Amino acid sequence: MPFYAGQTVTAGQMDRVQPTPYEGAASGALTSTTTTYADIPGATVTLTTKAANATYVAEATLDANVVGTSPTILMVGRLMVDGVADTGLAIKGMVVADRATISGRWKGTLAAAGSHTLKLQGALTSALGSGGVWQQTDTKLQVTITEVV
Repeated sequence: MPFYAGQTVTAGQMDRVQPTPYEGAASGALTSTTTTYADIPGATVTLTTKAANATYVAEATLDANVVGTSPTILMVGRLMVDGVADTGLAIKGMVVADRATISGRWKGTLAAAGSHTLKLQGALTSALGSGGVWQQTDTKLQVTITEVV
């Protein structure tokens, strides 16, 4: 929606232009021991866009606790958008037993207006018995939606 010189802009119009933030904080830990991705409990944002082609920026903070060690296996976190994996991973090496806060950032477009779900998932790049834990403590997903109607 273009705004023209001298036009009176309503609060409703401005609501449709400003970025809208959302947050989903983890409500429980996820232990990963295989390559099968699983949802990190609570690290989910469900929102409704008013127009097609709204853009999102998703930023994740993941509390990665390495329990089992391997010089070749990684803990990996990803973003799912409406059931489809976004490209790019948040990665933590499992060389030594330690704990670290890692981050990921994704950007994209939501083609259709309506309800959308963005969530974090975790897995390993190869199976490892004792694996790693995505801790609840500092794991969260922050999403900013920008749309113009």
